[in-house]
Amino acid sequence: MDGHFLAKMILLMFGALLILLVLLDVYLTVLYARVGAGVISHHLAKGTWRIFCIVARPFPRRRDQILSFCGPTILVLLVATWVFALMCGAAMVIQPHLGRSITATSGKTPTDFVTALYIAGNSMTTIGTGEFAPHTAAMKLFQTFLSLVGISILTLTLTYFLEIYNALQSRHMFAVKLHHASADTADAAELLAGLGAHGEFQAGYVHLTEMATEMIHLFEAHHFYAVLLYFRFREPHYALARMALLSLDTVTLIKSALDDRQAAWVKESAAVLQLWRSSMDMMSELAIAFLPGGLPDNAPEPDPQTIQRWRQRYQTALERLRQAGIQTVADPQNGAEAYVALRARWDRYLRAFAEHMLHPIEQIDPIGCDPSRALARPEFSQRLRAAG
Repeated sequence: MDGHFLAKMILLMFGALLILLVLLDVYLTVLYARVGAGVISHHLAKGTWRIFCIVARPFPRRRDQILSFCGPTILVLLVATWVFALMCGAAMVIQPHLGRSITATSGKTPTDFVTALYIAGNSMTTIGTGEFAPHTAAMKLFQTFLSLVGISILTLTLTYFLEIYNALQSRHMFAVKLHHASADTADAAELLAGLGAHGEFQAGYVHLTEMATEMIHLFEAHHFYAVLLYFRFREPHYALARMALLSLDTVTLIKSALDDRQAAWVKESAAVLQLWRSSMDMMSELAIAFLPGGLPDNAPEPDPQTIQRWRQRYQTALERLRQAGIQTVADPQNGAEAYVALRARWDRYLRAFAEHMLHPIEQIDPIGCDPSRALARPEFSQRLRAAG
């Protein structure tokens, strides 16, 4: 008798703990909404991403297509996990009371776990069932509690999904804006040349301000809805690493390539500062939460070949800016040193995220990997008559 009572109490305790664990995860994921806070959801998302990566690696041609299903799959698995875990926890509480506090309305009352799972599921869907009836106050209250939990989980989940896809739409709009602003080249020099053609940065400054604002929104969206990171699409311009590249490389070129006297007001502006800090904060905080090794601070220093490639990239950027009629820095050598120093602060994050999301770095940063590609671009003056 004592052993039966002990087993009953252990089952009740585990059931209650499982319910509390799921409710805590729902609270941290949906209501508290900070990256990496979920007890279950964060680890479920990371584990699902690893599985998708393992499946996709042997199929390079289908890799992007396979990985594009990861984000929606995580959402389905998360809701299924919440619902099933709640049902199991409730069933652990209900099963010891079958035949006593809960009985069948007709015939003998089954006492197996599947029956308890069935009662829990019916209670959570608020449909109820006429086959079983609670007879004690505790069980009546518990079934009412399950109904309230079921309604809450359903409502919160639907709201959560809507907010995720709204945030995803905003992220995609920002990505497309950056992509087209760079003339579909993924080159920040092309973007900057368009913002300040003929040295007129007054109108371009408005776009810089918009970029800074949207980068802050992007950062906070990933803070609120961490699963957004795993929505990885086939087109590289939708990649978080590509958006970070264009934002950070734009600031790097502003600081290192523009003339100190003519463009001092741009270099010292709040928009440029916001764009830099929001982009760096996003990359560093998301690296802590998502990258397997955390912050890539232990990454090796750029080798001489990489530094030389960055210098070549800087020279092609200077040439493009000059073609656009923008006055560049008086001392290109010092400008190149400044460019290399600033780029070294963010390039490792870019590469770490590209690698983690299985994006070849050549797709994310084609100009940085091969600066000579910029030389084949039409003269900037052709924009005067051409439209894309």
